[in-house]
Amino acid sequence: MNKFVLDASVVLAFLNREPGFETIAALLEEAAISAVNVAEAATKLADKGANRIQETIRELKLEIMDFDEHLAYRAAALRRATRKTGLSLGDRACLATAQKLGVPAVTADRKWAQLRLDVEIQVVR
Repeated sequence: MNKFVLDASVVLAFLNREPGFETIAALLEEAAISAVNVAEAATKLADKGANRIQETIRELKLEIMDFDEHLAYRAAALRRATRKTGLSLGDRACLATAQKLGVPAVTADRKWAQLRLDVEIQVVR
């Protein structure tokens, strides 16, 4: 069972061994991620010239959640509440997935702490 939904920033922080990666390691076994956030993380890795991107992400053993029509509208509905904070579509996809599953959204982006939504947000650093 998934107890968390990870933002792409968390995956990248873990893979790059950035501050907080030890905390993230403890979450991986019970975490899911939106397919949108996988695309976001994979894109950042590709930009840095990484090899074996698909294998690297698969090794994390995260459950990858499909981003369907329902989640698309949920993410769009979050725009008004997150606009001032500058959250991206990927950020809102993470939040929408966490809302759907009824679990916390985990991010490495501190600006999420300012949000007041009906989903729990955990900032790992």
